[in-house]
Formats: sequence, structure tokens, C-alpha cells
Amino acid sequence: MTQAPPKTEPAQSREFVKKSSLYQEFLAEREEILKHKWLESERLGYDIGFERALLDWIRKHRESWRATRRKS
Repeated sequence: MTQAPPKTEPAQSREFVKKSSLYQEFLAEREEILKHKWLESERLGYDIGFERALLDWIRKHRESWRATRRKS
């Protein structure tokens, strides 16, 4: 039994997604989480991992970060 190769999205669809405001917002938020991960890991002296950084950033910073972005 052989599997069919996975269907690939047309390039046009991928470009639409990459240009969407939702995707841009996701990328910006992800960048902030990664910065937070780096800063907290440096402060604590060990890698805290993405999941911990994500939860910590959401709890401490997401609301104000989003409010600031909406003003811009």
C-alpha cells in the first residue's frame, strides 16, 4: 500500500497567507515571545524553553503589547 504524496498549496495561496495581517501579527507576537525567552533564560541562567516563555509572556506582557500595537 503506497501513500499519495501530500498535496502542496499553490504558491499564490502561500503568498496570500504571508501577506495577511493575521499572519503578520502572529510573526510579531512570536518574535516578542522569543525575545522574552532569551531574556528570562539569561536572567535565570538556563534555557526556560518556548512553552514556559510563551505562558509567562502571555500572562505578563501580551495585553499591554497588543494595546501598544493597536495604537500604532
